[in-house]
Amino acid sequence: MHTCIIAEAGVNHNGDVQLAKKLCLAAKNAGADVVKFQTWITEKIITTNVDQAEYQQKNTEKNESQFDMLKALELSYDEFSEIKSYCDEIGIMFASTADEEESLDFLVELGIPFIKIGSGDMGNISYLRYIGQKKMPVILSTGMSNLADVEISLQALRDGGATAITLLHCTTNYPCPYDAVNLKAMDTLKNAFGLPVGYSDHTEGIEVAIAAVARGAGVIEKHFTLDKNMEGPDHKASTEPGEFKAMVESIRHIESALGSGVKQPTKAEQIISQVVMKRIVARREIKLGQVISEEDICVKRNNIGVPANAWDIIVGTVARKDYHVDEGIEI
Repeated sequence: MHTCIIAEAGVNHNGDVQLAKKLCLAAKNAGADVVKFQTWITEKIITTNVDQAEYQQKNTEKNESQFDMLKALELSYDEFSEIKSYCDEIGIMFASTADEEESLDFLVELGIPFIKIGSGDMGNISYLRYIGQKKMPVILSTGMSNLADVEISLQALRDGGATAITLLHCTTNYPCPYDAVNLKAMDTLKNAFGLPVGYSDHTEGIEVAIAAVARGAGVIEKHFTLDKNMEGPDHKASTEPGEFKAMVESIRHIESALGSGVKQPTKAEQIISQVVMKRIVARREIKLGQVISEEDICVKRNNIGVPANAWDIIVGTVARKDYHVDEGIEI
């Protein structure tokens, strides 16, 4: 098992392509598999008078519309091409969420490995059908939705032709309090739709993302920044490089610890068992030909002798040799 770990750089480049490149390198050094951004043409995704979300107002401390905020964070296609080339150079996968069809076409042509759909496009039937027509792997975040919403969105993707779909459980809140995570909903998604699942994490800290992997998440997406104190809407709810690297290391440990699921002794346990597992030994002197009774034997750690689980087999059998006290009984 290898969990795909996505460093969600999002808009944490603050509209600066050089800062975006720094995020890519930091994500690579922190162990992320993918660094992901968001690509849009502001005029195509939002009207001019939509208010900021409460968390955006709080984090930016600016009295401006969403349109103005997004316009200031918008990167050009040429800049994204530059970022993609840099990712190829340093050896990390580049991805980006397209918020409208033109940007999606650009990203597909640029060579993204999968199409990531943000929670804001849940139920966007015409766009989801358009995405499905690309016949690429799809990762769908499911924040702000219930099972019926997810089913509608899946149907739209499949109507378009999508087949390889992963669902990310997500709570759209920045940061998300622990009591709003509802991590068990990831299991609900898996059981309801029979699809691979993952988790898009907006909590502070790294514990929940690690727990999600232990519960079977195949994809982890975590917001990523160089500095939580930078100006911008998402920095405060993002993870800095050192903490992100600790998360990646912990996830890799969990993957290793999950194992095959087959319950059997490891090679190390087999060796240790030779001196740790208890065996049947003589409690007192036993003579050749004597019928062995429960009073004749006991269980102790010993190098030689049948294991303790052979008790009922040994009792009532005839001794094939003389046994001294504490000598292991053999069949």
